[in-house]
Amino acid sequence: MAKWTAFPYKDKSYTYDTAALKKQWARLHAGDAEPWPKDEAVQAAWALFHAGEFQKAFDAGLAAGGAGITVANKAQCIYANYLEKSEKARLAMFLEASERAEAQQATEPKNPNAHYWQAYALGRYSQGISVAKALAQGLGGKVKTALETTISLAPKHADAHIALGSFHAEVIDKVGKLLGRTQGADTATGLKMFQQAIKLNPGSAIAMIEYANGLVMLEGEKKMKDAEKLYADAAACAPMDAMERLDVEMAKAELEE
Repeated sequence: MAKWTAFPYKDKSYTYDTAALKKQWARLHAGDAEPWPKDEAVQAAWALFHAGEFQKAFDAGLAAGGAGITVANKAQCIYANYLEKSEKARLAMFLEASERAEAQQATEPKNPNAHYWQAYALGRYSQGISVAKALAQGLGGKVKTALETTISLAPKHADAHIALGSFHAEVIDKVGKLLGRTQGADTATGLKMFQQAIKLNPGSAIAMIEYANGLVMLEGEKKMKDAEKLYADAAACAPMDAMERLDVEMAKAELEE
């Protein structure tokens, strides 16, 4: 496998030993509602993920198997989304993660994150090839179903609420409200999903960023000031791990444009 691009913001505060990781677990996983793993190898893989060692976390998660598959999927998806420079490689990674997550569902149908990472990976893949093309391939329905399944299994899964809000916003933005209805996309539902995500995880920079994007897609230029305020709030968040740092840096970059 090609060497992945290194996480650019080294910070010792993102390095957790097992005791510190367990203590901060609820805060670090407020977004994905992942339970504390019993397997020490999986705990070690998560520590690598939070420190920004995405490729090592991916390898360690795969090697651990079981709950480690979720670490591998998250590491690959977050890395592909933020740090992979090649568009071809990014899309291949998203497809690979979605297939791995779908296989995980077969053995663990009640694992919320087996459904969530399939949806996340397919959603990002869809954005990469164009939402309209993805809808024509039937990917929209797969994403929506996987996210709704995630929420039914884990009602407090903030990240699934964000992603489902983004699904509604992206579809309506790209194909319009009328055609959007045929895909099950609805403005009120999208806004409700974003609001619920913020309620579930109020300190989440990515929730604020996606809500800001969704507001403009669903309600137009009149919501630009609200969106800018959300971006400013996201940029002011204090990141507790590498992934959160990438979200905060993205918000800062958006404000500078």
